[in-house]
Amino acid sequence: MKIVVLAGGLSPERNVSLSSGVMVAEALRSRGHRVALVDLYFGLENWEGTPEEVYDAPAPEKWRRVDHTAPYLEEIRARRKWKSESQFGPGVLELCAGADAVFLALHGACGEDGRVQAALDLMGIPYTGSGYLGSAIAMDKDLTKRLCAQAGVATPQWKLLEYTEGEIPTLSQSLELPLVVKPMDSGSSIGVSIAHTRPELTAALTAGLDFGGRVIVEQYVSGREIQVGVLEEKALPSIEIIPKQGFYDYENKYQPGAAVEVCPAPVDTGLETLLEETAQKVHTLVGLAVYSRSDFIVDDQGKPWFLEINTLPGMTPTSLLPQEAAAVGIDYPTLCERILTASLEARKAGR
Repeated sequence: MKIVVLAGGLSPERNVSLSSGVMVAEALRSRGHRVALVDLYFGLENWEGTPEEVYDAPAPEKWRRVDHTAPYLEEIRARRKWKSESQFGPGVLELCAGADAVFLALHGACGEDGRVQAALDLMGIPYTGSGYLGSAIAMDKDLTKRLCAQAGVATPQWKLLEYTEGEIPTLSQSLELPLVVKPMDSGSSIGVSIAHTRPELTAALTAGLDFGGRVIVEQYVSGREIQVGVLEEKALPSIEIIPKQGFYDYENKYQPGAAVEVCPAPVDTGLETLLEETAQKVHTLVGLAVYSRSDFIVDDQGKPWFLEINTLPGMTPTSLLPQEAAAVGIDYPTLCERILTASLEARKAGR
């Protein structure tokens, strides 16, 4: 097949996405497919060959590594020669239209929130993962938690805040601690802070202004960080993440050796079953297709608390879903091809 792998884009998770894209492209090429790896935002503006020759181009080495910090998006915008507000770079949609399928290696608000999926749907271009509606719901942490709470899924108490800088002092004094402060529609733990003190809460809310002053403040639950993937509507074994320092933030997620990851997670059969059933339940409840990954905290009493769900889980060298798949004998190239095949079936079924 001719496959376009879309990565990058204009998202704080841009560098993670590029690394995922390299891995996916090389895996699909190893299975005999022709693959064009393309940066969604820059497109072909720096490409000197023909569009068809993109399929034979090697992956840029600099895309393999994920930096310690998220990129500064204004700097990314300034580097673009084509001064358009379009999220699609020059030639991207035309290249996608000429492919048999698009593999979405995008992460974050640009690519995981349903807008790219909707555009491809309108053009009749098949793509991987969930459809536009499920993707949009899952990206909205407040809406996802409301759906889950109403369905009886245990999730920490939360509140959606929309505020200005002038309201931060009042909020910092009135909210009950400890809290987790996270952007309403971002991933990879970018912008996430745990506030145990008033000064920490003030700092977290101030940082939230960079995300439009729209954040979730969530009851802090101490416990074990466990995640569960779903592949082709069936749960994979759980994986426990044990950061060597702090919590599972951006740096701990993507720097090799920063966290210990154990798969299957060392939990009893009853808890494993509950985690897997809950991940499948949320996957279905939100309206997702093909694959996803749910994040949980298991407290000191052994109770799992659902935090959020990811519709396009990371596929980097340190990502969790590939590790979970490997635990049941699914190697990385096979995982990519199964995602592709199942997604094409989902699109045919209108999902």
